[in-house]
Order: sequence, then C-alpha cells, then structure tokens
Amino acid sequence: MEIILVRHGEPAWTPQNRVENNPDLTERGRRQAEALAQRDWGYVDELWVSPLTRARQTMEPLERALGRSAVVVDWLEEIRPPDDWQGTPAESFYDLFSEHNLSPRETLWQGLAGGESVIDFHRRVVGGLQDTLATHGLARVDPEDPHLWEQAATKRILWVAHGGTNAVSIGHLLGVEPTPWEWSRFDSAHTSVAVLRTSRISTAYAFGLHAFGDVSHLTPDHVTR
Repeated sequence: MEIILVRHGEPAWTPQNRVENNPDLTERGRRQAEALAQRDWGYVDELWVSPLTRARQTMEPLERALGRSAVVVDWLEEIRPPDDWQGTPAESFYDLFSEHNLSPRETLWQGLAGGESVIDFHRRVVGGLQDTLATHGLARVDPEDPHLWEQAATKRILWVAHGGTNAVSIGHLLGVEPTPWEWSRFDSAHTSVAVLRTSRISTAYAFGLHAFGDVSHLTPDHVTR
C-alpha cells in the first residue's frame, strides 16, 4: 500500500489582522495548489480530504487534474482550536502559541484551553486511520506491536490534510512513540508531499518513509510554512 500525504496550501490565518479559525487559502496558497496539481501523479485509487476549507480548496485542482472526486474524511481534520479564537487580534494569537510551546510536557498534552487536547487529537487521528485502513485491507498483526501489518489489498491513496494530522499519521504508521509536538518533529511546508509505502518484512508488512517535505513543484518564492 502507498499513502501520499499532502499538506494544504498557505491559509489566510489572520485576514484584517484578526484570527480566522477555518480560513480560506491565500492567493499564494491557491497558486501552490495549482502547481501541486501539475505534478505527475500517475494512477491514484482514492482521494481523501479533510473537511476544513483550506484542505478542500487545495484538493480542488487535484480533483480536476485527476478527473475524480475526493472523499471527505472527518478524522483528517486538524486539531480543533478554541471557538473563542475567532476574530481575536492576531498579536494575542501568536503570543499565546509562543508561550504555550514552552510549557511542560504534560501541559502540552492537554493543549490550549478551550480547544481539543493533543491527547484527544492523537486518539481521533490514530483511531480513524486504523479503522479506515482496516476497511482497505490493512490491519495491525498485533495491536501491541506498532510496526507490522497484515495486507490483504494494495491501494494507492492520496490525501490532503494538515501539518498535525499528517505528522501524527506518519509517526503512527512508522511505529514511532507519539509526542505532543508532532508538528515540530515532522515539520512540513504548505503543499509539501510525503510518501509512505509498505514492503514485505518477515511474515508481514511494514511502512517505510519514501519521501518527506517534497516541494519540487514550487518555485523558491512560493515555499511557505
């Protein structure tokens, strides 16, 4: 099985210097998405997309280029921010992030007050990923073993999601111990591409990371984070 994980294009987080919880892409983000769609993708069995606006807008050019519609997959949604962030001044938004990132490890797992905790986010993404892959013929050999999988079918799946969602998924599929700073451990640029692929190992299959952070479709002035 091959899973191609794409991060959305550049979002307009703070239009009019106010926070937007579910932003549109910027104009540069739309150009990133168009460039992404021009890559040579070959045959893809399925397209999946997060329900959030920035991911769906990134997926639109890919749907046109590949001639198929994406399935909206709810667990691909990024960690949910506090509702009361909407419309707050941009300066307080960035200050809060900077302060929170210096918190103790256990505080980081709890996330930002009023939003989805990082613990719950991990559980949502990992649970959704495992359940969905099981319906596609891929399941853990042993629930206690993070490395080996049984593979009853081979598919090539491309999804557009988010930095956090993709980072948690990559870590889980590689059998890496989770942390509350996955965004930093697997830091990816907008519309960057990662590729995970199974190979036969012993009596089962294991995922390998075959590409990460690939932005070869972008010019240097269009690479953003």
